[in-house]
Amino acid sequence: MRNDRENIIVEKTLAFSLLIIRYCNTHIEEKKFIVANQLLRSSTSIGANVFEAQNAESKADFIHKMKVAAKEASESLYWVTLCEKSEGYNYEEKYKNDLEDIIRILSRKIATSKQELPFGS
Repeated sequence: MRNDRENIIVEKTLAFSLLIIRYCNTHIEEKKFIVANQLLRSSTSIGANVFEAQNAESKADFIHKMKVAAKEASESLYWVTLCEKSEGYNYEEKYKNDLEDIIRILSRKIATSKQELPFGS
């Protein structure tokens, strides 16, 4: 059963996905399809995995889904950095800052959850 109380990582990843959808749409309109599609897929996958983790079957399942989210965040950081360093991509530092914040939160959640696992799991 989903816990509907305030959850900072769910809220941050949802907000980031909405921000990136708008950002990528501008690049799609400019026919910059490859980077826009890759960034859109990896960035929206972060939130999808975090959201799915809220219904994990076990602590190990929760950790796995959060690790997938962290990997997607790392990939998104690559694509955002590529936009930052490429000519012709309107880039805002907020994208990278938001991702770094999400990565920090995911790392803490994963580490905390691992500590809660019984020894040998």
